[in-house]
Amino acid sequence: MTKMLLSRSLLILAFISCSIWSFGQDKEEDTGKLPVRSTFSTGLLIDIPTIMSPVAKSLELNIQHRFGSIDKQNSVSDLFGIYGDANTRLALTYGITDRIAIGFGTTRYNKLQDLNWKIALLRQNRSGSIPLSISYYGNVVVDARSKEFFYPQENYRDIHRFSYLTEVIFARKFNDVLSLQLTPQFAYVNAVDTLHKNINYGISFGGRAKFSDSKSIIFEYDQPLTSGTTAKPNLGIGLEIGTATHAFQIFVSNYQGIIGQQNLVYNTNDISKKEFIFGFNITVRF
Repeated sequence: MTKMLLSRSLLILAFISCSIWSFGQDKEEDTGKLPVRSTFSTGLLIDIPTIMSPVAKSLELNIQHRFGSIDKQNSVSDLFGIYGDANTRLALTYGITDRIAIGFGTTRYNKLQDLNWKIALLRQNRSGSIPLSISYYGNVVVDARSKEFFYPQENYRDIHRFSYLTEVIFARKFNDVLSLQLTPQFAYVNAVDTLHKNINYGISFGGRAKFSDSKSIIFEYDQPLTSGTTAKPNLGIGLEIGTATHAFQIFVSNYQGIIGQQNLVYNTNDISKKEFIFGFNITVRF
């Protein structure tokens, strides 16, 4: 009887050990298939969206502010643009699922109202079998100013108020310190003057380098690619401070338009002439 009990006890122990080992193996395999966490802190790098979106059924508030241009002649009197003509955007983004988000924003310049969306097409996983993340970002923007601001005025139609932006975001988290992304851009503006074009292309490159648990250096370069365009490229660098519910970014760049197609088509601030501005982004998660 004792031998039988001992045999049964050893059999049960072996079964439990095998079950625990199998569960551990399954858990390890499942973990390898999960997407990497925190490629970036927020859905915004500096001026360009990142692959990040609110999680399902959560809400984000974005406050984007750009001070006036830093003017060499008046840099002291206007406190390096802080007293200058500023631009601000307020926006809300809602996570429909973990992969799909939709948002709405309003911008001071040109009274722009934007509806935007982001879809995660591919997500880098922890095992490395999927080496990068790919997201699609798009928007439609309405210029709410009075019709005399539109060209040509004699042929004005309401459709002239609309513009559109499409971006495909390729991103990779290399390690706990460095994340990079590359973003081809396409913008279409329904009504433009003789100095600009309806169809516009560009590309953006940027990234984040963490130097502590909550602090990072962020950087971005944006290059218009449309032939004959008068738009100037953008260079930005800044500091990001993040927590579980908030992220604060302060930076210097030469984009002031905030809305992607406005910057890609109309930016006139020239890097070579040091026409930079100070700006900040605040993200609050609910």
